[in-house]
Amino acid sequence: MPQSLSAVRLHVVFSTKDRIPYLEDEQIRAEAHAYLGGIAKRLDCPPIVIGGWTDHVHLLLNLGRTTSQADLIKELKRASSIFLKPKCPQFAWQSGYAVFSVDPTNMDRTRNYIANQAQHHKEDSFQDEFRRLLEEHSLSWDERYIWD
Repeated sequence: MPQSLSAVRLHVVFSTKDRIPYLEDEQIRAEAHAYLGGIAKRLDCPPIVIGGWTDHVHLLLNLGRTTSQADLIKELKRASSIFLKPKCPQFAWQSGYAVFSVDPTNMDRTRNYIANQAQHHKEDSFQDEFRRLLEEHSLSWDERYIWD
């Protein structure tokens, strides 16, 4: 086949360092989400939806066929940190992240989940949400190393 095609959709999740609510201000949060979307587009990984709450982000995006997951997330964090530091001088992302593949039949569910983060976090903390996502995707983890 002479043409290279890819249809890989990812749900990416990462938190601020120590889950400090650097994104509590709605304007800063909206700017951060928009900036993350711009980075993803530049890397040929078009975003579908970006959301999150005061201490974390969720991105649903199409993985470009020439970009690795690790390179994508490294650049998302690096560039957005540079963007956010003038607004929040102590800003930092946690060192880790999670990436989940999204089946086309779950796109609407995942999109709605990310778009409604404010509603989810009226009841659940990021840690509870993150543990639930890991369990839903049958991932094992060590509590000593997952939070920073």
